[in-house]
Amino acid sequence: MAVSERAGKPAETSMLVDVDRLIGAYYDLHPDPALPAQAVSFGTSGHRGSSFSSSFNEDHILATSEAICRYRRGRGIDGPLFIGIDSHALSEPAFRTAVQVLTANGVSVLASAGGALTPTPAVSHAILTYNRGRTSGLADGIVVTPSHNPPEDGGFKYNPPNGGPADTDITSVIQNDANALLRAGATGIGRLSWERAAGEIGFHDFTAAYVEDLANVIDMDAIRGSGLKLGVDPLGGASIGYWPAIRDRYGLDLTITNDVVDPQFGFMTVDWDGKIRMDPSSPYAMARLVALKDRFDVAFANDTDADRHGIVSGPSGLMNPNHFLSAAVAYIYRNRGWSSSVAVGKTLVSTSMLDRVAAELGRKLLEVPVGFKWFVDGLVDGTLGFGGEESAGASFLRRDGTVWTTDKDGLIACLLAAELTASSGSTPAAAYDSLTARYGAPAYRRIDAPATRDQKAILARLSPAQITASQLAGEPITAVLTRAPGNDAPIGGVKVTTEHGWFAARPSGTEDVYKIYAESFQGDEHLGRLIAEAQSVVADAFAGHPG
Repeated sequence: MAVSERAGKPAETSMLVDVDRLIGAYYDLHPDPALPAQAVSFGTSGHRGSSFSSSFNEDHILATSEAICRYRRGRGIDGPLFIGIDSHALSEPAFRTAVQVLTANGVSVLASAGGALTPTPAVSHAILTYNRGRTSGLADGIVVTPSHNPPEDGGFKYNPPNGGPADTDITSVIQNDANALLRAGATGIGRLSWERAAGEIGFHDFTAAYVEDLANVIDMDAIRGSGLKLGVDPLGGASIGYWPAIRDRYGLDLTITNDVVDPQFGFMTVDWDGKIRMDPSSPYAMARLVALKDRFDVAFANDTDADRHGIVSGPSGLMNPNHFLSAAVAYIYRNRGWSSSVAVGKTLVSTSMLDRVAAELGRKLLEVPVGFKWFVDGLVDGTLGFGGEESAGASFLRRDGTVWTTDKDGLIACLLAAELTASSGSTPAAAYDSLTARYGAPAYRRIDAPATRDQKAILARLSPAQITASQLAGEPITAVLTRAPGNDAPIGGVKVTTEHGWFAARPSGTEDVYKIYAESFQGDEHLGRLIAEAQSVVADAFAGHPG
């Protein structure tokens, strides 16, 4: 992936989205549902798109909201629906559209008062808190967010009563119903005027409920007592009102380094490809906070809906997400009184350092396909203490071993970095260095490689027998996986492992590429060989199975 010469530099005025035009396109453009790119499509985190490309417009939200109402009725979900939004320009109009449909269908909608921004984990927390001890009248939720995506994007995701991202058995029903409504011209959809709908909205204090409960998942006393100097950049997102509340409630020495909320995100430094993207795991997007690292003992950031984290620690600045996940797991399982049967969860494209940490801890490792939904059941029943993915998303149990959130929670990940530092006297970066001293320092990389639509389909349905290579980068292949070891679910691609390295290949859902993830415990040169040979292995599979 070629890095733009603009990467890490402040966004230029010419790059900023025309918000008025973007919102106008939301209302004025109508998608053609016969075109896959303009249909409702739920990925791992809901439906996403841009009004400019007719992939996120009012018709999409009308149809999807109606489909959610029909799903709720069909499953007997008749409690309140908690709804939150982030700071993307399309989130507010999509929120209004959704509320008009939800209230017309008799759904009791609970939102933040005054249109306050609401992080994804706060919605998950609200759902789980409401549903605790209930067997009927269960709540669910919607979060209007495209996560860290560029400013011109919108997103819309549904969380069922388990509080986590909806699984494919739910999203496929909603998606198919929504597209049928689009094909019918988005007719037959109940809808109140905004004036009437607004009068039907109930309000929930997401901030107070979430912040007051934090001491049950994080040792806030340890952080306060340590006197650590902490810094946070909300990156203009939904955590903007939460960090001051956390600071004040728990008496932390916490500086909000950037309190600007701007739907153009003109304060950002641009990402690797020259686009504005609020990704706290990107050193380019995080350049401003990294430049301030010497002012703080630990600093951190969240993406726009606060389900991801970025940890700035040590002389190197921003930690690789895999490095922080490894340090976090090593710390938290030694400092919680959880049962010895509580497992460690990781996605199969996350670092193998987690395998080594889990083995040292004597913990079962649950390795699942990409997507946080795979951690939900284990978090709910307490059999999974921590679920993390390489893209800087994680959540974990309360200190008493019960569920906290079942969606990614970037706020508690940041606070765990502070707790680790306060309690151990070691920064997260130093804690990771201690792991590499024992196990070696893995080199990890993700790249995109070109693939046609047919080739992506081949990759998605590969069987282990279709991988004919016996060696990879000079080592015997020890496993070829097309199903995840932790739950036997299809991974939608392939993972090939050796003693000191691995690669995984998965087709992109939106672009004519496939993604290669690779890691080596023998350094960068060996990693380069892994990636090159991975592309050859996949090319052989394409050539051998043209249909």
